Amino acid sequence: MSSRENTQVVADASAMDEELHVLREGVESVLSALAAGQSVQAGAASVRIPAEPDVMYDPVRYVLASGGKRLRPVLLLLAARIFGGDEDDALPAALAVEIFHNFTLVHDDIMDSANERRGRSSVHVKWDESTAILCGDYLMGLSYALLAQAKPRAGAPCWNPTTAIGRFQDMLALLCEGQALDEVFERRTDVSVQEYLSMIDRKTGALLQASLEIGGMLGGADETHLKYLRTVGRHAGRAFQIRDDLLDLTAEDIRWGKVKGGDLIEGKRTYILLRAIEQTRGEDRRWFERIVREAGLPADQVDEARERMQRAGVIDEAQAAVRRHTGEALRATRRLPDVSSSETLRGLLQRMQERMH
Repeated sequence: MSSRENTQVVADASAMDEELHVLREGVESVLSALAAGQSVQAGAASVRIPAEPDVMYDPVRYVLASGGKRLRPVLLLLAARIFGGDEDDALPAALAVEIFHNFTLVHDDIMDSANERRGRSSVHVKWDESTAILCGDYLMGLSYALLAQAKPRAGAPCWNPTTAIGRFQDMLALLCEGQALDEVFERRTDVSVQEYLSMIDRKTGALLQASLEIGGMLGGADETHLKYLRTVGRHAGRAFQIRDDLLDLTAEDIRWGKVKGGDLIEGKRTYILLRAIEQTRGEDRRWFERIVREAGLPADQVDEARERMQRAGVIDEAQAAVRRHTGEALRATRRLPDVSSSETLRGLLQRMQERMH
C-alpha cells in the first residue's frame, strides 16, 4: 500500500470513528438524562421517568444507566443518514429500539436465572422477579411511545406511524418466538444447527433488522432498499451470535467479562456445540452429546472441549461462518446509496467480526 493510500485509509477510519462516536453519544446523553430523572425532548414530546412510586421507577432508571454498546440505535441512525434523514428527527426511534432491547434483557435474565448483566446485579436479583417483570413491561411501553414521536424525512415513501408500529409488533413476535425456541431447545437433545440459526434469526437478528429497516423508512428508503437493509440485519445477526458463541470458548482475557466456557458449563445449545455434534464422529461425537444429555460440562473439562473442537475443525468452521455472514451483510450494503454513512456501516460490520479469540 502506498503512503497516499495508507493516509486515506487512516482518514476514512477517523471519519468513521467520529460518526460512530457522535451517534453513540447522542443516544447515551439522552439515556443518561432519563436515568438521572431529567426531562428530555424526543420529537415533539417531552419525556421523563416519573419519580414515584420509586419501587416502580428506580429499577427503570437502573436499567437505563447500565450502559451497553448501543449497537441497535447506531444502526438505526446510520440507516436514516444513508437515505438523507436527520439523526435528531430519528433519535426517538433510536431510543425506542435501545429501550426495547433493554426490556428484552430484563425479562431474559429472569427466564435464564442470570444473576448479572453488564457487571451489575440483574433487576430481579437487586429487587425481585415481580419488580423486574413490571420494569420490563414499562420499558416496552416506553419504546412504543418513543417510536411514535419519530419524524421522517419529507417525502419518505415507506413511512407512516401505523406501519412502523406494525413492524415493531412483528419484531416483538419474532423475539418471543426466538426466546420460546431457545427455552425448548434446552430440553431437547437433538437440536440441529439449522434450527439454531432459525432461532437466532428471531432472537438476535429480528431487532437488528428492524433497527435498520425503521431507520431506512425514516430516512426515505424505498421498498427495494428496505429489502437490502433486512438482508444486512439478518446476516449481521447471525455473525454477531456465532461470534458471541465463539468468544465464550476462545476469549483469553478478562475484557470479555464472562467465565470462559460458561455456555458449555451450563449446557447451552450454541452454534459451536451443535456444529461439533454434527461434524464429529465416534468418541468425539459421544463426548459432545454427553454435554447435552447431562445438561452441562464440568469446568475443568472446558479446555478439553476446545481442543476437541479445534482438532475437528469446528472452531475454524465457526470463524469461517462469521466471515461468511459478515460478507453477505457487506455485499447487501453495496446496494445502498454510495454515501459516507454507508461506508461507516460497512466499517461497523467489519469490526463486529474482527475479534473472535
